[in-house]
Amino acid sequence: MQIDKTAIRDAATVIVLRDRDTAPKVLMGQRGAKAAFMPNKFVFPGGAVDLADADVPLATPLPERCRTRLIDDCAQDLSHALAAAAVRELWEETGQILGLPGDWQGDVPGDWHGFAATGHLPRADTLQFVFRAITPPGRPRRFDARFFLLDAEDLASDPDDFSAATDELSHLQWIGVDEIRRFDMPFITEVVLAEVAARARDRTPPASVPFFRNDDEESLFLRLYGRAPAD
Repeated sequence: MQIDKTAIRDAATVIVLRDRDTAPKVLMGQRGAKAAFMPNKFVFPGGAVDLADADVPLATPLPERCRTRLIDDCAQDLSHALAAAAVRELWEETGQILGLPGDWQGDVPGDWHGFAATGHLPRADTLQFVFRAITPPGRPRRFDARFFLLDAEDLASDPDDFSAATDELSHLQWIGVDEIRRFDMPFITEVVLAEVAARARDRTPPASVPFFRNDDEESLFLRLYGRAPAD
């Protein structure tokens, strides 16, 4: 399938936070020098939603507060697909498992075979939707990215074992929140990190979510408060 490079693709990004009550650290890796999008930058694991993500069974759903904020200012309810994409991208790029032990029923969809082989079903109840940003115009790729915060304690895998990761991100490591400014990061990553640092010790989903909206006409900084689920 050929990707339309001008289209804004829905995407999920995962901020895994460790030692949040003492010396908070986040899991990041470096994109390759030849990457079309943000080469050489240190980023959180994440990527575009696949068609198959909407059909992936979740062992546990997103918190309802997060789901209502995900569908705010959105043409359709993509909350399930976004949560699944977050779990898949985390697995592919870091080898970390966010899941509960369980057997898949029927065919395993899309790129989920490696995850399914670990004996886990993806879980979403520990994901917190904390930020949304649309890539500004003029970039080689544009994404409508939703950022999810995750506590490392909720991983089903060893947080220091990256042996199952693909080679999409290099130099995978835990970086102290107070040390992260010395790394080469995209601007939006710095903005998101400020939000994460402010919430490092708060384990409840936020009452509202910042939305950095870059349309072709203007850039707006909004907040998503959620709306009642559709009947």
